[in-house]
Amino acid sequence: MMQPLGDFGGVMRIIIRGLSVLALTAGLGACATVTRGTTQQFTIESTPPAAKARTSSGFSCESTPCTIRMPRKDAFTVTVSKPGYKTSVTDVKPKIASNGAAGFLGNALIGGVIGAAVDVGSGATLDLSPNPLHIDLVAEGADPVGPAAPAAAATPAAAPAPAPTPSATATPASATPAASTVAALAPSGAK
Repeated sequence: MMQPLGDFGGVMRIIIRGLSVLALTAGLGACATVTRGTTQQFTIESTPPAAKARTSSGFSCESTPCTIRMPRKDAFTVTVSKPGYKTSVTDVKPKIASNGAAGFLGNALIGGVIGAAVDVGSGATLDLSPNPLHIDLVAEGADPVGPAAPAAAATPAAAPAPAPTPSATATPASATPAASTVAALAPSGAK
């Protein structure tokens, strides 16, 4: 005889719970991509200010300090220039961020391989470095190390260092007699 379908509601509750867990897990996929995004604010500063900055990826600003939104995963160079100053070129590279790595780990544990792959592929686990980028511009014709010392103020040649003197407490190895020599010099009755 057939059983009535009276427990059909229990089976449906289990299916609905399973689908809810699956939907929640799918929502956690690509966690760092959702929480951190694929771009970040990148700040360029210069001394003196009001220099023009441009990146090798086509972004620019007319006057430093400035902040531009850049993709997290792409390395680029920043060129900072100002009339009367030498142009400066600096490399900016993505590096794994501590909170990006935490998002990736959470994804790997909860969201699975697909979410982790999305985070890595999107660059969401990375931060641009250095950020902020600070450039000290050097005036044209100036020595970047500093002004040269006048010839008259040059330091005289140092006298040779005196030979080291033996220490009263230290005995060189060559001055210590070997054990066999000490035994040979001891009186025959003493040991």
